[in-house]
Amino acid sequence: MPLATPTDELPRKIERYNGVDDQTLYRLLLENGSLSEKQLQDADSAAKTNKQPLYETLLRQDLIADENLGKLIADHLKLPFVVLSKISIPDEFLHIIPESLAKRHSLMVFGRDERGIKIALSNPEIQIPVTFIAKKTGESVQIYFATRKDIEETLSLYKKGLQKTFSELVSDQIRLSKTSLQKEVPASKVVDLFIEYAYTSKASDIHIEPQELDTVVRFRIDGVMHDVLHVPKTFHAQIVSRIKVLAKLKTDEHFSAQDGKLQVRLEEDDIDIRVSIVPVIKGENVVMRLLSSKSRQFSLLDLGMSERDLEKVRHSYTRSFGMILSTGPTGSGKTTSIYAILKILNVRERNISTIENPVEYDIDGIGQIQVNPKTNLTFADGLRSILRQDPDIIFVGEIRDNETADIAINSAMTGHLVLSTLHTSNAATTLPRLIDMHIEPFLVSSTVNLVIGQRLVRKICEKCKVSFAMPREELRSHVDIALIEKYFGSEAEIRLYHGKGCSVCNQTGYVGRIGVFEVLVISPAISLLINQKVSADVIAQKAAQEGMTTMFEDGIDKVQRGITTLEEVLRATKT
Repeated sequence: MPLATPTDELPRKIERYNGVDDQTLYRLLLENGSLSEKQLQDADSAAKTNKQPLYETLLRQDLIADENLGKLIADHLKLPFVVLSKISIPDEFLHIIPESLAKRHSLMVFGRDERGIKIALSNPEIQIPVTFIAKKTGESVQIYFATRKDIEETLSLYKKGLQKTFSELVSDQIRLSKTSLQKEVPASKVVDLFIEYAYTSKASDIHIEPQELDTVVRFRIDGVMHDVLHVPKTFHAQIVSRIKVLAKLKTDEHFSAQDGKLQVRLEEDDIDIRVSIVPVIKGENVVMRLLSSKSRQFSLLDLGMSERDLEKVRHSYTRSFGMILSTGPTGSGKTTSIYAILKILNVRERNISTIENPVEYDIDGIGQIQVNPKTNLTFADGLRSILRQDPDIIFVGEIRDNETADIAINSAMTGHLVLSTLHTSNAATTLPRLIDMHIEPFLVSSTVNLVIGQRLVRKICEKCKVSFAMPREELRSHVDIALIEKYFGSEAEIRLYHGKGCSVCNQTGYVGRIGVFEVLVISPAISLLINQKVSADVIAQKAAQEGMTTMFEDGIDKVQRGITTLEEVLRATKT
C-alpha cells in the first residue's frame, strides 16, 4: 500500500539556485578559470540589473553550458553528477514520487542498482523527500546532482509515461461519440489530444490530411514525418472546424487557403501554434506548427555551435553596427539562431525592433511587427517604419528582395546592428547573392560583419547508442583524407556510433536534433575579394585558409564525438 504524499511535511524551497548562491557560484567559476573576472563581473552586474540568478544570466549570455555549470557545482557539493536528458528512465520510477512533488522540489527518481534508489536533486539541502522515498521503497537512497533545467525538461516523462497511448485516447473519444445521442465526435477533446501528444513527442508540426477513406494524422519529429493515427473520415470536418474556431478563422470558408494563430497553455509550457489550412481534392489539409516557449531558452551552445565559432559570433554581436546574417534552406534553424542572439542582446538599455513573417516567438521587451500583405505591410515598408522608431538593433525576418536588402544594408551603415536570414546554400554564397540583389560590392564588404551557415542533423539516441568499426578506406569514399587524419588519426579501422533503435527513440536510433555550423567573418582579405566580385568558391577557399570550419567539417567533428552519424551529416550537407 503506497504511503500518502507528505506535502504538509515538506519544507519551503531554500533560496538558492541549483544548490549554490550567487557569491559561491562566482567564486567557483573564478577559481576554476572557466570565465575571466571581467566576464564574471559583467554577468553579475547584468544579473542584479535583471533581478535574476547569476546562473540564469550565464546561460542567457551563452558564457557557459548548463552541463558544465552542473559539473562544477556537483564537484563543489561532493555529489555525483547526472545528465537526465542523456539516459533512459523506466516508467516504474515515475510512480515512486508524484509529479507535483517532483516539480515542486526539482527532483527526479531515475534508477536503481544494488546500492539502492537513485535520485537527482537540484537543491540537495532538501532532505525530507529523500526520507519519504527511503520509507516508501524500503531501500537506501543515492543522491545525485542534476541542474534544474535538466530536471524540468525530464519531468515531461510523467505525462508520456503515465498516460494511455495517444491512439487509445482518441479512439476512446471516437467510440464514446458513436454511442452518444448526438453522434458527434467531441472535437475539442480530440484537438487538445493532438496538441498535447505532439508536445510530449517533441513534434514540430502536426499534419491532418484527408484521404479517400479516412484522415491521417502525422507528426514531424526531428525533421522526419511519422504516421501516428488514422481517424474516420466522418470526423474530419468537425476537427477542422474546431481548429478554425481556435485560430479565429472563417468556419464557413472551405475553398480558400487560410492562415491563423492560436495559443495553448499546458501545465508545463505555453505554446504558440501557427495554423495553415489549404483546400485539397479530398477536403481541407491542416498543418499546425508548434512553437514552444521552452525553445526560446536555447542558447547557441545548446544549438550545437562550437566555442570557437561562438566567440566569433560574440565578437560580432557586441559591435554597435553592421549586419549578421544566418543562412541555409527552410527548416535549417536560421531563425532560432537569430533568436538566441536576440535573447542575449535584449536588455533594457537597448531598443530592439523586428519585422517578421510570421512572428515565431513573442519576446518581452522587443517591438515585433508582423508582415501583412493585405494591408501592404511588407518587409521593406515595415523596415522603413522601424527606422523611425529609434532602434539600436533590428531583426529583419528574411531578406527576400532587392528593396529589403537595400534598406537593411543602409540601416547597418547608419549605426544600427541588423540581423537577418537569407536562403543560400552556404555562408560564402551569401555575399555574391547580395551583390546579385544590386547591392554595391563595397557596401556588402563594409556592412556585413559575419555570416552563419547552418543545417540540422539528428542526434544519436543515448539509450541505444553503440559503436562499430568502419574500415578507413570505406570512410575515404565520403570524407577527404585530410579530415580523416585530423579527426580519426591513422588507424586502419575507425570507431563510429549509431543507434540500434529502442522504445525511447521509437526504433529510429535518433532523438532530437543539433546544428552543424560554419561562421564566416568578413576579414580585410574577404572584403577585398567581395569588392573584386569573385565567386563564392574563391571566398569559401579564402575563409578556410583563415580558419573557418565548414559545416561538413563541423559535422565530422560531431560524428567523431558520437553526437550524430555520418549518414546524417552527408544527408544535411551534401544535398
